[in-house]
Amino acid sequence: MEPLFGVVLGLILAVASPAHDSCTCATNKWAVCAQDGPGNCTCRLAGSDHPVDCSTLTSKCFLMKAEMIPQKEKRLWRPPQGVSDSDGMYNPDCEDSGVFKARQCNQSSTCWCVNTAGVRRTEKGGSSLSCSELVRTRWIYIELTHKRSSSAFAVPDVAKALTQLFESRYKLHPKYIAAIKYDPPLIQIRLDQNKKPRWDVDIADVAYYFEKDVNNDSVFPSNSKLTVSVNGDALAIEKLGIYYVDEKPPEFSMRQLAAGIGAVVTVVLLTAGIGVALLLILRWLRTRTYKKFESKEMREIKAPSLE
Repeated sequence: MEPLFGVVLGLILAVASPAHDSCTCATNKWAVCAQDGPGNCTCRLAGSDHPVDCSTLTSKCFLMKAEMIPQKEKRLWRPPQGVSDSDGMYNPDCEDSGVFKARQCNQSSTCWCVNTAGVRRTEKGGSSLSCSELVRTRWIYIELTHKRSSSAFAVPDVAKALTQLFESRYKLHPKYIAAIKYDPPLIQIRLDQNKKPRWDVDIADVAYYFEKDVNNDSVFPSNSKLTVSVNGDALAIEKLGIYYVDEKPPEFSMRQLAAGIGAVVTVVLLTAGIGVALLLILRWLRTRTYKKFESKEMREIKAPSLE
């Protein structure tokens, strides 16, 4: 009986082990997963009650919120140094669906309006600031450069490799990749998503995942490192820039622009004034030297000869 019992126990463990090991999130390394039933694995964001759908990308808003959780409340990881927009990292307010709320505020009651990518599109104001709608980011432009190789890649090969990357790794339908242009070593990608069906990923989430991958701070598990190859040759990305274009123009007032123009004008006027002053001083010094020389010659002419 004992050998038979050992065989049965071994079979049970063999079946249970893969189920336990499979209880991980393939698209979010910060998700905390637990087996809550036979074959049922539930994943939630660390420090949050929001469930995570590990078959697709996690929304950028939920990711940013998870990144703001103190390190001691999560598993060992290195917090990112910042995000691509100029305002840096902040703790966002998210809807239950994962989208950003139109108005974001910090702990000092400073508020601003954002687009669906979470990027500020208005000047910062007080807690009374009102944001009537969440404006959709329709286009995203991605510019990147790769390390120079002995020979440039073929344009169709680069476009094919990047299209496959965005489709397989980030679940983005190719119809949202409007254009890929390649002028070695510069690669330009335009994502176009006017309306997003519920079942499709958002281009803002795709851009955020891609940015984290390039910056070696991937949201995917550690064994899913980004590798891009063109016909078997590695495409080593060096620099990355992401630009957001909304359905409606941003609402920045002219005060900020006027202040910038005023500063430039002031610098130009000061430079010109200093230049004119230096020219006047040099001219005065030359005139003074010439007058001294002329006065000396006149004295020598008028002086009586000793002979």
